[in-house]
Amino acid sequence: MDSLGKAVPAPGRIYVTGGVSAVLMGWREMTVDIDIKADPEPAGLFQALPELKEKLDINLELACPSDFIPPLPGWESRSLFVQRCGKIDFYHYDFYSQALSKLERFHSRDQFDIAHMLADALIEKPRLSSLFTAILPDLIRFPAIDIPTFTQRVADFTG
Repeated sequence: MDSLGKAVPAPGRIYVTGGVSAVLMGWREMTVDIDIKADPEPAGLFQALPELKEKLDINLELACPSDFIPPLPGWESRSLFVQRCGKIDFYHYDFYSQALSKLERFHSRDQFDIAHMLADALIEKPRLSSLFTAILPDLIRFPAIDIPTFTQRVADFTG
């Protein structure tokens, strides 16, 4: 975050997600990649990324939950501020969105992260269920999702 804040001259927001959130929250010691979303995208971001990837020897991906599931209503307002570096404000991407995308994928590491989100009161089961219901009609736009399986996983977790 410090390196990106120094390299990008314009203001903007960067949302971190997945393993980065898990490391920053103390659930894991490391992550294999850094997933981010820029919104609004700061000028100079894409010019800075290749050099940072090389300099820091990191796997940096432009990815977030809304690439895999429909965006949840109000995700921006639920995204938690992490810190400001330079002119960039860093946020955790909405934990409800992260939880639902992890329930859809359902790797063991994802289940571990969701358990921590719940234990740390970053998500609540009734709200997660309600937000899932809100995006249910839009799941058809994501053909890689097996909707009955995803629906059952959410019901099992929130039930």
